[in-house]
This record gives sequence, C-alpha cells and structure tokens, in this order.
Amino acid sequence: MTALLVSNVGLLLVEMVAYFAAMLALFRARGTLGIGAFFCALGSLHFMETYLAASYYVALPLGVSLSPGSVVMFAGKLALLLLVYIREDALVARQPIYGLMLGNGILLVLVALLRTHYTTPAPGVPADLAFMDQVGVLMAWGTLLLFIDCVALILLYERLSRLFRGSLVLTIWAALALVLTFDQLAFFTVLNVSLGVPLSAGIGGWIGKLAAAAVYASMLAVYLTRFERRREGPSPSITDVFDTLTYRQKYEKLEIASRHDALTQALHRGQFDPLGRDLIAVAGTSGQPLSLLLVDVDGFKEVNDGHGHPVGDEVLRRLAGALREGLRRGDYVVRYGGDEFAIFTPGVNHRAAMQIAAMIRQRVEAAPLPPGIPSQSVSIGIATTPDDGTNLTDLLATADKRLYAAKGAGRDRTVGAFDT
Repeated sequence: MTALLVSNVGLLLVEMVAYFAAMLALFRARGTLGIGAFFCALGSLHFMETYLAASYYVALPLGVSLSPGSVVMFAGKLALLLLVYIREDALVARQPIYGLMLGNGILLVLVALLRTHYTTPAPGVPADLAFMDQVGVLMAWGTLLLFIDCVALILLYERLSRLFRGSLVLTIWAALALVLTFDQLAFFTVLNVSLGVPLSAGIGGWIGKLAAAAVYASMLAVYLTRFERRREGPSPSITDVFDTLTYRQKYEKLEIASRHDALTQALHRGQFDPLGRDLIAVAGTSGQPLSLLLVDVDGFKEVNDGHGHPVGDEVLRRLAGALREGLRRGDYVVRYGGDEFAIFTPGVNHRAAMQIAAMIRQRVEAAPLPPGIPSQSVSIGIATTPDDGTNLTDLLATADKRLYAAKGAGRDRTVGAFDT
C-alpha cells in the first residue's frame, strides 16, 4: 500500500511536467499558430479541471488526498497566465479569464433552459442535470476566484520581483504560493459545504499546490531565460484594470520622474508647497514634530563664473547626492532654488535636526568634486513645528530668517533656536 501511495506522488509529478511542458510548447508556437491556439487549449481543459476537483481524488502518504484537477491543472493554469502577463501584457492575459467567465455564464443559462425541455432518457442513461448543476456552480465560483487570483498574482509578482531581485524562481514561486493558498481556502470551503469533500483533501490539496508551484516556477524560469525574449512592439491602449496593471510600473516611473528635478534628482520646486502642507497636517494630527532645513551652497556662483555652468551642474549634482545620503528614507529633499534645497524631516525634533544639519555639512564638505574644484560648504537654517510655526508659511519664514543669519555670520554654519 505504501508503495502505491508513493507511486501516486511520482505520477502527479509526471502529470505536472507533461501538462506544463505541452502548454509551454504551445505558447512558444504562438508566433506560428497564434496565441488563440494556446488559449483554446487552456479553455478546453477548464471543464475537466473542475470535474476532477469535484469528484476525482488520489490518496497520498500521511493520510491526505488531493485532486489532480486542482493541483496539476489549476495551479498550472495560474502559472501559464502569469507567463502571458510577463511575455505579452495584461491586455492579453485578461482574454482567457473574461472568456471563461462569459462561457460559464452561458453554461448556467443553457442549463436553466434545458430544464424546461420534455426529455426522454437515452438507453441506460438517465436524463439528469443534477451533476451539471454542481459542476456549473463550481465552474462559476472557480472562474470568479480565477479573476481575483490573477489580479493578485500580477500585483504580487510586481512587488516580489523587487524584493527578490535576481531570483526569478523564488519570485514566481512565492507569488504562486500565496495566491494558491488563498484560492485553496476559498474553493475548498465551497467543495466541503456543497459536496462534503473531507478536510484531509483540503490539506492535501494545499500541500500539493505549494509543491506544484515549486515545479511550475522552476520550469517557467528555465523557459523564460532560455526560450523567450522580451516582447517588442506598440503598446495597447489602456481600457480596464488589467491594462492599468500592465502600465503600473511604467506609470510609477514616469510619475516619479515628473516630481523630481532632472539634474539633482531632488523633488522639484512645485512639490514644496503641497508636500509641506501635507506633512505639517500629519504632524499636527499625530503630535509629532516636523523640522524644515533650508540649505544653501556657499559661494556657488563663483564655481559657475570660474569654471562654467556644465562644471557647476556637475558640482551641484554631487552635492545634492551628498545631501540625500545623509538623510533617512522618510525624509524629503526639494530643490527650492538654483543652489538652495529644502529638507523636510518628519518626526525629528529641533535638537535632532541640528545634529542632522551637522552631518549634512560634513558630508557636503567631504563630497568628491570634479578636478580643480575646492571642497564646498553649506549654510543651514532650521525651523521646527510647533514652536517655530504651525503652518508652512510661518515655518518657511523662520527657517529662511535663520538661513539668512547663517550666511550673514560668515557661512558654513547652522542657525536654529541655538547656533552651531
């Protein structure tokens, strides 16, 4: 008996490899056959997948069981839809999902109409639609879950690809594992309530899906790295949520670029007012301080006059980099003027802001500059909520006044409520 159970595990692995390899080959042939052939094959297996999930289970060691419909076919289908998203786009990936949803809807309508017929049984076969009722509901529920699964899978893939940079297998497996865990909970609950499928099958199905995710992630990574190239060509128009997902990363990059100064990579001047107002509002609500540092490069005009604007631009770019390196991830640097920067430091009180200013001055002084350019210094004026103002106008006026005092006192210094 143990040998038979172990052989079931081996057979499941063979089924996974055979099914997925065949579908990958069909996807690979899309340039010749068209991607419609791939989608037709994927859709034609949907009924069998649901039928197996409802009625066909194989025994495994440790007293658990699972359905090849859920583990082999459904997990594979999710991985294949992710492949479509990666190598085509979300506009293409949505097509089989919408097709399955509409097809299931038509199926349910047809079953309802078939009930109105006066029937005569075929020889030896009862005219019974009860099984179609069960499978039809499961197909509809499964397809709705598939829609949710695919949206979640694409979002997770995008997020995890940043977290697991350099590990395509881990990224795909983690995304599949998380989505399949959610799907197992949602789909098995309906199976258990409607068909009485035991808990051991639910546990076995979950374990099997995690294992299938590992197999499919490995095969998918090999296929992507060896047989596919990044798609080139015109981008489709944005029409729905899947298109939004397709262009999410491009949009985010463009949106970030639109808010930043091209030379220094600091936020541009237009971001100062809305950002400052929002941060002050949050500070007022949370009761946490907010410090504003106005930073001006001392004698920067002499660099431009003596070495030319291209060299001056390079100096400013390097000094801006030194400013950012001295800050936390939650701090904001705005290019306020030509050689003047504003820094918002949420949650930082005045004394801590003075310490940050001292560190910034050290970093600026130590910043590597183009040959022939002496080390630069900065003057800094600091204001902190709520003592120096509870709105942006007052906070900026106080910080500007103290910056002016720092410049007037000989430059290369910080002026706040107490000087350094």
